[in-house]
Amino acid sequence: MLYALGTIAAVAIVLFILSFFMNDRMKGIESQIEQVSMTMMQNNYQMKKKMKVLEEELLAEDVTEEIMKQPAPKPETSKQLPLVDTVLSMYKKGYKPHYIAKQTNLSEHDIQSLVQQQKSEGVQ
Repeated sequence: MLYALGTIAAVAIVLFILSFFMNDRMKGIESQIEQVSMTMMQNNYQMKKKMKVLEEELLAEDVTEEIMKQPAPKPETSKQLPLVDTVLSMYKKGYKPHYIAKQTNLSEHDIQSLVQQQKSEGVQ
């Protein structure tokens, strides 16, 4: 009986020591899942960024088309150039200066100058 208990204890100790040297299969699977998760999150972030840029471009194009479809004011009553009207109209609708500059082929500085000039004249 004593030999049986000694043998069982020896086998248990040997198996316990071997367990430290064995590869953990779960660690490999966990790292793979984590890697896939990170890749998916990166792809999701990039897609959202691209969608945001596309939506802003489409909105800017729609506004430009809408402004271009509006009848032109009579030259006698209009004190401003059509491009200035376009810039101010887009600014009033909430578009940022860099999108307005992109659509009107002006620099951001020109857009900001026009807006500041109109604000100083009291027209907003």
